[in-house]
Amino acid sequence: MGALLGAAMGAAGSIAGAVSRNNQISKRTEAIDKRLRENQNWYDRRYNEDATQRADAQRLLTMTEDAIRRRNRAAEGRKAVMGGTDESVAAEKEANNMAYANAVSQIAAVGERRKDVIEQQYRNKKESYEDMRDNLESQRASGLDMLGGAVGGAVSGMKAFLDASKKKEKKKEEKKEEDAS
Repeated sequence: MGALLGAAMGAAGSIAGAVSRNNQISKRTEAIDKRLRENQNWYDRRYNEDATQRADAQRLLTMTEDAIRRRNRAAEGRKAVMGGTDESVAAEKEANNMAYANAVSQIAAVGERRKDVIEQQYRNKKESYEDMRDNLESQRASGLDMLGGAVGGAVSGMKAFLDASKKKEKKKEEKKEEDAS
């Protein structure tokens, strides 16, 4: 009877352990899924930022505009004082506009490189989180296999115990019949 009770307790313990492990794996999987969503949100936010609207770019553009205004005023002043032509002022303004356009182009180029870095970081994190999730699912499957083996072993043990008990009962009955005859 003790063996039967032990086998039943072993099976119950295996089931309880598997349920507990499965719950832990589910919680860890949910945490990984949350990280994946946060990573996706980070990527969407950072990747789609307008490079020209970032604080550092705005500072550069403001400084460039201020420098252009100063140079344009200086060109106007030189024209008034030294008798320059409208063409020389226009040429100075054109050169300043080109400088501003170059600054915007540089910001855009840096923004594209930044996007490449953001995309690589996103992909690396995503792959890492997906690997973690795959590992957890593998652990879950392994745990279910072990549970199946433990329960199967417990059932086999109970069956063997019951078969042995039946054989003992049968031998007792046969002995009673022999003694009675």
